[in-house]
Amino acid sequence: MNLECINTPDGDLVVKLCGEMDALGCTKIRTELEQITDTKNINVSLDLSQVNFLDSSGIGAIVFLYKRLKAQGRTLIIVGVQGQPQELMKLLRIDRAIPVSVVPISELYDTIPLQKAH
Repeated sequence: MNLECINTPDGDLVVKLCGEMDALGCTKIRTELEQITDTKNINVSLDLSQVNFLDSSGIGAIVFLYKRLKAQGRTLIIVGVQGQPQELMKLLRIDRAIPVSVVPISELYDTIPLQKAH
C-alpha cells in the first residue's frame, strides 16, 4: 500500500492510495494517515481509484480518518472508488456518513495543477 498527498491550489488535500487496504497495507500507512489530521487543509479527498482490495482494516482506517477530521471541523470525501472496494462500501452503507463518489479525482481537479505535499 502506498500513499501520496497532493495539495491543490484551492488548499484542499488529495490523498492518493494505491494497493490493497488490508491489515498489512493499513499498517504501512498508519503514521501517514495520522499525519493528515495534523495538516491545515480543511477539505480532504481520499482517492481510492488505485485500491483494488478493501477489508475491515481498510474500512477502519477510513472511519478513523473521517472521525478525526470531523472532530476538527474538516471534511473527508472518498473519490474514484470502484470494484470490490465500491461493493463493500455499498454493503456497509459508508456513503451514509462519508460522501463517496465513483468520479475519478482527475475529473474533479482536471484543470488545476496539483502539487505534492511535503
